[in-house]
Amino acid sequence: MKNDSLKGQHRINEQIRAKEVRIVGDEIEPKVYPIAQALKLAEEHEADLVEISPNAIPPVCRIIDYSKFLYQLKKRQKEQKAKQVKVNVKEIRFGPQTDDHDYNFKLKHAKGFLEDGDKVKAYVFFKGRSILFKEQGEVLLLRFANDLEEYAKVDQMPILEGKRMTIQLSPKKAAAPKKTVSKLEDTAASVETEE
Repeated sequence: MKNDSLKGQHRINEQIRAKEVRIVGDEIEPKVYPIAQALKLAEEHEADLVEISPNAIPPVCRIIDYSKFLYQLKKRQKEQKAKQVKVNVKEIRFGPQTDDHDYNFKLKHAKGFLEDGDKVKAYVFFKGRSILFKEQGEVLLLRFANDLEEYAKVDQMPILEGKRMTIQLSPKKAAAPKKTVSKLEDTAASVETEE
């Protein structure tokens, strides 16, 4: 079905209405040809004249087997789709007076999420009168961001939205391994100076 949707997108052979076209391709000298000569060239190569850039002046065409051209297009689209990364946002909830054990447990999960390439949205939920502890909530979220500095960068500083104070973190791409390498170099240098 997708193949059919691609088929109507490009004019081929006699469907091309321009008086002259620019031909590009592997075995053909790229230059402007009158349409009759371009069609004759395509026939000599036992292929189709495919309009790949209709808005150019003159339109750009390729001499290629049309089914091969569609196959290449589909393959390219599939590769582009595979390269697209889906980013998930994982939420981690704290109370304004979360104890150290619970904090460390959630911190460990956040590291795992960030290493998997997910974003982390951490929030402190204030129930009832606990909104009086909003400074504690902010301190907790900033400590959380600081403890994850190696793994993530802060997208959004703590913001109070109703009864929630949230902070958004996204994973660092290639920077995380470099940091560990530099730390190793630092420790190696300090070992050398001690000797």
